[in-house]
Amino acid sequence: MPEPRIGVYPGTFDPVTNGHLDIIGRAAGIVDHLVVGVAVNAGKGPLFSLEERVAMVREEVKHFKADVAARIEVQPFQTLLMNFAQSVNAKMIVRGLRAVSDFEYEFQMAGMNRRMNTNVDTVFLMAAENQQFVSSRFVKEIARLGGDISTFVSPRVVARIKAAIARGGPAAQPADDGVGTTVPNPQARAPI
Repeated sequence: MPEPRIGVYPGTFDPVTNGHLDIIGRAAGIVDHLVVGVAVNAGKGPLFSLEERVAMVREEVKHFKADVAARIEVQPFQTLLMNFAQSVNAKMIVRGLRAVSDFEYEFQMAGMNRRMNTNVDTVFLMAAENQQFVSSRFVKEIARLGGDISTFVSPRVVARIKAAIARGGPAAQPADDGVGTTVPNPQARAPI
């Protein structure tokens, strides 16, 4: 019996968008088991805690068809991606590409990952045409300014975002500059 094809789709998922869900669903179709790895990545100034993001992704995965959802697992991680992939016996990293501008960064990352572990390949999936412009950062900025985000995230995620903004989620707080003073969090600014 052949070894199951296990893939990892890593991300911060702050919040999980319809674009992420599109990639998760499609990735689950090319592997036997997909592990969605939710990264700590505090440097991005998350709106949601790691635990909240894991719960959010798990809730969204429940809404896939049963046979697809049964092959998806959601786990937090705070190590090198290649170490995480090895810990779950993954042979494939799945990355979504929204635009050509994503490719250069992702290409470099795939090369570095390959140097660290030649047994794990990176597979790129293009974002669906109607999701190519969606990013978690833009969703948060639009929501903070009172805009309609319902075409970018599920109704469940809309409710979570509104609640997090109302309570002043972590991203709304000033960041520590490392020397004991606080600086405005650039993620909290709204350029659009």
